[in-house]
Amino acid sequence: MNAPLEIEQFKFIVTTFDLERIEEYCSNFNYRNLDEIKSLREKLDLADIVSPQEVPADVVTMHSTVTFFERAADAEYQYTLVYPGVVNPAGTISVFTPVGSALLGMSKGQTLNWRMPGRRELCLRVLDVTNQPEAAGMYYR
Repeated sequence: MNAPLEIEQFKFIVTTFDLERIEEYCSNFNYRNLDEIKSLREKLDLADIVSPQEVPADVVTMHSTVTFFERAADAEYQYTLVYPGVVNPAGTISVFTPVGSALLGMSKGQTLNWRMPGRRELCLRVLDVTNQPEAAGMYYR
């Protein structure tokens, strides 16, 4: 199966806790057939899975705030990555959206070309990761 991304010699890092929660959502009837879920699962298959205590502070984990550049829009954005159903207009983005799926597990400075549903490509570069829960010692949320 072809992964929906191009890897530039880097790995994605996902915590065991985030993986478990995402898998719970992925198995939910309301979400399991979404194209975005298929892409996210392929990405998770490529990820290095680490304990929350081992994740570097510059990795995008769930509930991290990430500043990134999106090439097609030639714009910089800042969002907090959340689970579905938590999204609100105050600067959050679901991990089940194409952008949210792409950001999960990326590190500061990494660039990713991510094929979205409909074959459109998204090119993101992570500029900064702030408010990462694990860096603040919040390992179970």
